[in-house]
Amino acid sequence: MSVTAIKNVWSNTWKQTLKRRQIIVGTVIMLSVVFTMPLFFGHIEKRQGTLINDPVLAAVPPHNVSVAIFAIIWGMVLLTMIRAAHKPQIYIIYCWALIPITIARFIAISIVPLEHPIGLIPLTDPLTGVFYGQALITKDLFFSGHIATLTLIFLCLQKRNDKIIGFFATIIVAGLLVVQHIHYTIDILASPGIVYICYRLTRRFLDDDAAQKILTV
Repeated sequence: MSVTAIKNVWSNTWKQTLKRRQIIVGTVIMLSVVFTMPLFFGHIEKRQGTLINDPVLAAVPPHNVSVAIFAIIWGMVLLTMIRAAHKPQIYIIYCWALIPITIARFIAISIVPLEHPIGLIPLTDPLTGVFYGQALITKDLFFSGHIATLTLIFLCLQKRNDKIIGFFATIIVAGLLVVQHIHYTIDILASPGIVYICYRLTRRFLDDDAAQKILTV
């Protein structure tokens, strides 16, 4: 699809009152939630947590695979942006689903205080530094934000081949997080299920007649 065609798609979407308000309201709420992250993560990093005995991590010697992790994650983000440029609905769903997912992470991390795994090698990524207040955060554990991001991308992508790529990207990053001892196994395993619930609730909300009336008032 050409740039002109993409502009036309977004122009036509923007002309629809419901879609326009979904984009505006969703973006504002999403950004408001996301930019509270530095304060939240700064708080949880100071508290005492529980150290889990994880036999999977104990069996895997830690290695720094940060480059591979972020190459895959940002590669999938780029793919999603390209697909969303062609289909604005992908952006709308991703944007709105990210809101309950982020809130769910805040709640889960708050009620499940954990110490970082033994042997953890910190991830360094300047692109996500803005969300962490440019500080080293190691206690944002249950549930994994990295796997949450990739799972949501997998769910939002529509093409079969894209979903296959998204599936394997999620599996590979899950393994790499274990290799670098960034997360406990339970953090990784719990993430897809929680994200799926948030995604389904978001789709139901966006398709609900009552919610549509609220956004079009």
